[in-house]
Amino acid sequence: MGTESDRSAVNESQTVTAEDREFLRRCVDLAREALTAGDEPFGSLLVDEHGTVRFEDRNRVKDGDATRHPEFEIARWAARNLSSRERSTSVVYTSGEHCPMCSAAHAWVGLGRIVYASSSEQLVAWRRSRGFDAGPVAALPINAVAPGIPVAGPDPALADEVRALHARMLGAAVDGQGLSGGSGPDGP
Repeated sequence: MGTESDRSAVNESQTVTAEDREFLRRCVDLAREALTAGDEPFGSLLVDEHGTVRFEDRNRVKDGDATRHPEFEIARWAARNLSSRERSTSVVYTSGEHCPMCSAAHAWVGLGRIVYASSSEQLVAWRRSRGFDAGPVAALPINAVAPGIPVAGPDPALADEVRALHARMLGAAVDGQGLSGGSGPDGP
């Protein structure tokens, strides 16, 4: 285990780079695919140390299995298909910050850095601005659950696009402050 100062250095959010943003763009596209398929808009990639996408998925919770988050599927796939070294040098890119379940799976499997387009805090604020609850699980930051994982995010360049996808899911339009009244599930 590292020292407390090692942990606090890891827990300081890193900057999202231009290269990161390219991978995050695919995550947002996967989130859009999920929404089009009637699911919640989340998408994620597992990228190895050489920049090769090894696995990608989107949310698949619409049929009743609330554990079918793409980040959880990445952890399962990585445990079956990658060595511990390959897992630790991989990066997980995701449209939304990991929930506590996915953060824990990520840590238990030994995956590396996480980069996200929008934060759990943002998602909760967007939902509450429309009168929706935050969800059945506390929206904890990744490092509250898995303190040793380096993270980067949110990315302001993509967070508004993710917010618009969530607005569509909630049947709302996006305004300058959050979500506002909308035109139904197909959104604006």
